Amino acid sequence: MEHHEQQPPPPAPFSPAELTALRRSLTTGRLAMTRRSLLRAGGALAAAAGGGAALSACGIAPAGRTDAALTVDRSAAEKRLNFSSWTEYMDVGDDGKGHPTLDAFRRRTGIAVTYTEDINDNDEFFGKVQAQLANGQDTGRDLIVLTDWMCARMISLGWIQPLDADRLPHARANLAAQFRNPTWDPGRKHSYVWQSIPAIIAYNSQATGGRSVDSIGQLLEDPRLKGRVGFLSEMRDTVGLTLLDMGKRPEDVTADDYDAALARLQKGVDTRQIRRFTGNDYTGDLSKGDLAACVAWAGDVVQLQSDNPHIRYTVPKAGYMTSTDNLMVPSRARHKGNAERLIDYYYEPKVAARLAAYINYACPVDGVRGELAKIDPELAKNPLILPDEEMTARSHSFRALTPSENRVFNQKFSDLTGT
Repeated sequence: MEHHEQQPPPPAPFSPAELTALRRSLTTGRLAMTRRSLLRAGGALAAAAGGGAALSACGIAPAGRTDAALTVDRSAAEKRLNFSSWTEYMDVGDDGKGHPTLDAFRRRTGIAVTYTEDINDNDEFFGKVQAQLANGQDTGRDLIVLTDWMCARMISLGWIQPLDADRLPHARANLAAQFRNPTWDPGRKHSYVWQSIPAIIAYNSQATGGRSVDSIGQLLEDPRLKGRVGFLSEMRDTVGLTLLDMGKRPEDVTADDYDAALARLQKGVDTRQIRRFTGNDYTGDLSKGDLAACVAWAGDVVQLQSDNPHIRYTVPKAGYMTSTDNLMVPSRARHKGNAERLIDYYYEPKVAARLAAYINYACPVDGVRGELAKIDPELAKNPLILPDEEMTARSHSFRALTPSENRVFNQKFSDLTGT
């Protein structure tokens, strides 16, 4: 008997608060002007301005049939794999062509990887694939990389296939302990970390007169820094760090906690302690000394230090914020087995080291230090790329928000930052 699946209702558009947050993220946030990012913004705002139907971060259509039993894995017969990721997130050959680690994977396994840099923004990508996933259709992608909060949404909707642990021996053995059990994917049943993105404190020692800056409290209250302090325009990083400085856990944030953190930041705005809320454009101001100190992303700091000996960083004793970009297999993907082989391949320390040496993000793979030292001894010593035990112990993540919380929190943060 023919089965007709119920069609999902059209998705709701962004709320004004979420549209503002997306615009802020694309123009000044982590999505703007990074090594990964010049193409990230492509089309997202245009789609939102056209009614927002494609961008349904808050009004998500119900999941369609995504039962794994209905998905036929063609990996054995079809030695290929379609891998979608962000820009500037893969090693590139010295000649500017090819991807050495992917090329080595093909030579070893015979699996041809079509690597496409077609993820410009989490919400934009969600808009691309949600209709297919909601209807139980193949997206044409076998492996995707998305940020933790979006991974949480897609897993909860039933749009991500569970991974076969037996096919992931290196990943199971070498995933760093701090990433093993996120609340949104307990036991890593659906995902593995591609890279980690720490938010810490950076300062220009020349601009601070040689003084170090080591806490959010100092950023907000030290009169010697007045008017030369920057916070990030990414809500989870700025509010999360403020919560930690107040003795609160971002993993357990309540509405009252959130409001208290915003009130503290608002005081910094009112007294003009805070110069501005920035995206990656803080890098130029920090190098010049226009910003004496700021909240910063670790990947930027690694690059800034190579050009400016006055750039320093500290990891607050209260803790720092970490987000992750994660590998997942969409429902109905044709080559799940091939995708799992690639995930496991990137958890081999030698391969992970090659990738880390090129892209300089925090590596989630244990056992990499010795291999990275063979490539670049200085990178192997850098805790922003390979966090040591002390740094790892201070890592925190913002909890997954409900759609309603997301709208309210983003609106309040938008009111604070004036964006």
